[in-house]
Amino acid sequence: MENKLINLTAPINNLGYGVAGYNIFKHLYKDHPSAALYPISTPEFIDETISAGLKNRGTLKGSPSVKIWHQNDVHSHIGNGQHIGFPIFELTEFNDEEKLSMKHCDKLFVCSEWAKEVLYNQQGWTSPPVHVVPLGVDTGLFCPHKSNRPQTIFFNCGKWEKRKGHDILLECFNSAFEDRDNVELWMMCENPFIGQSNEGWANLYKSSKLGDKIRLIPRQKTHKDVYNIMRQTDCGVFPARAEGWNLELLEMMACGKSVITTNYSAHTEFCNVDNSLLVEPEGLEKASDGVFFSGEYGMWANLDGSRTKEQLVVHMRSIHKKKMAGSLEINQAGIDTANTFTWKNSTQRLIHGIEL
Repeated sequence: MENKLINLTAPINNLGYGVAGYNIFKHLYKDHPSAALYPISTPEFIDETISAGLKNRGTLKGSPSVKIWHQNDVHSHIGNGQHIGFPIFELTEFNDEEKLSMKHCDKLFVCSEWAKEVLYNQQGWTSPPVHVVPLGVDTGLFCPHKSNRPQTIFFNCGKWEKRKGHDILLECFNSAFEDRDNVELWMMCENPFIGQSNEGWANLYKSSKLGDKIRLIPRQKTHKDVYNIMRQTDCGVFPARAEGWNLELLEMMACGKSVITTNYSAHTEFCNVDNSLLVEPEGLEKASDGVFFSGEYGMWANLDGSRTKEQLVVHMRSIHKKKMAGSLEINQAGIDTANTFTWKNSTQRLIHGIEL
């Protein structure tokens, strides 16, 4: 395979953008060892691949440059080659700063057909051209495992925030079950951008009706640690109002776990009626949480209706009923899906998009 000269700008850490940046560069470097890495902020870790990518900096000034980052800052690139922005966004509208940043790119990559549809159909996008490059999952690490714990363990992870549906999840978990039910809800959530508000979310969960059945798990240092938590669970519950991808959901699929999620936004790229229990929102509403989203730009799923909440309750009860009856099977359809969304495939799509 031809050794392509490519610059990649991305964070390197264990959060969403950082996971994408690391895994795409790792597979990019395997086939193209001249690729250069320009981290956004200091990497949380450095291995041989990252070290080699850092050493290649400054040698590829005329080569194509891909930047995986927020849509308001995908225009600033390395060198004078083709500039490709790779924004990962959750909402349906953009402010003027975001639009200007994206329009200054020669090409845009997005990770889902939903995101492409937002740009072309809802925003009337005409240029630059947009190509879908789905993100992936490490199927070598996140592999199938059936929990042997006697209780039904539901699982959620990610940043504490309303967008993730953590308010709806708590309400519906308390509605679905009683003290006598042999269930637990494991929450591996932390939001580095809200400070003391993390404690507010944690206290809300622990002080709820079924607080004794809720386990709060700190952020794990490595993906192997994340897998060791996921493998012990039975079902991932991700009632998000909007997602830019939903990496953790795909990782749960790769582990063979049942998943419950909203039938809206970017994770519909890989979630369907065959591999997921879907919750239908009651239309869309202005995206507002008083913290990250003001309601001025963009819409997200409306999960506040009784029908939507009832669907979530019914899905959780059905998983628990199967677990107690010994009939909760490995999610083979989810495993099959995850095997088509590998980081190797993501990197190949990225290379193809550069060549188009």
